Amino acid sequence: MAKAAPKTNTTTTQADGPTGPGKGRPTPSRREREAANRRPLVGATPADRKAARARLNQERDRARAGMANGEERYLAARDRGEQRRFVRDHIDARWNLGEVMLPIMFIVLLTSTVGGALANIAMLLIWAFVALFALDAFITWRILGRKLTAKFGSVQRGTFWYIVNRSFQMRFLRLPKPQVKRGEYPK
Repeated sequence: MAKAAPKTNTTTTQADGPTGPGKGRPTPSRREREAANRRPLVGATPADRKAARARLNQERDRARAGMANGEERYLAARDRGEQRRFVRDHIDARWNLGEVMLPIMFIVLLTSTVGGALANIAMLLIWAFVALFALDAFITWRILGRKLTAKFGSVQRGTFWYIVNRSFQMRFLRLPKPQVKRGEYPK
């Protein structure tokens, strides 16, 4: 025979929740809900938020200045390391065709709007300049590859594209900023 389950008290108390339909409290008005949404979730006062924002701005300014000056801890991952510093210094120490490529492209763009034979000559000129830039980047990569191998034992992966990107930028727009003057090649 099956045992009978023990009888329990089925009455509910106020602590257990409402006994009838509904949620047991009045629905908040729209104004109360919007006011609750406007308040910050964290109990910070406006003065605390202002101080936190000022501190965050200071940290960003310090990081921006550190990155511009080439401080290792503020650099992006692609710019970190002794090999990348060596490449940066070598690229910054010489004149690169890529530095003048953007201004020349802008001039060619303006002359190509004139049309006619001048536009065709301008387009041939720009393609010749792109080919010269590619040749310059390849020669620089070969020279730097030998120097990096002699100094560090191997060449870090992605060095060719780092050379291309760095030499294509105009000198005053480069980040981190150039740390050497023209002609001061690293040893």
